[in-house]
Amino acid sequence: MAIRFILLVSRQGKIRLTKWFTSDWTAKEKAKAVKDVSQTVLSRRSKMCNVLEYKDYKVVYRRYASLFFIAGTDIDDNELLTLEIIHRYVEVLDKWFLNVCELDIIFNFQQAYTIMGSFAKLEAISLF
Repeated sequence: MAIRFILLVSRQGKIRLTKWFTSDWTAKEKAKAVKDVSQTVLSRRSKMCNVLEYKDYKVVYRRYASLFFIAGTDIDDNELLTLEIIHRYVEVLDKWFLNVCELDIIFNFQQAYTIMGSFAKLEAISLF
């Protein structure tokens, strides 16, 4: 299980957080990937599947209120496990910010990044 990147995108298409865990992409390639993935996810209907493929990655997303939590994983990774990791991250944010909202992430993005970084390390350890 290897999450390659996590994006938090608002319904309007504004990028709220981006975190790249293992990527040899250039900044230009990352910007194109963020644009392509976010546009694809935002254009999908709510009844459609939360899993899609982008290049050599599997993209798993979930919408919470006005934010889309998007994770890019290896193509052979388990989608349900990725959805569970996203859900756990949202639960941690919710406990930290006491009922988290988009404004909490906008104004406290350093804390959200710190939680994401430490959470990703803990998830990697607990999965094995």
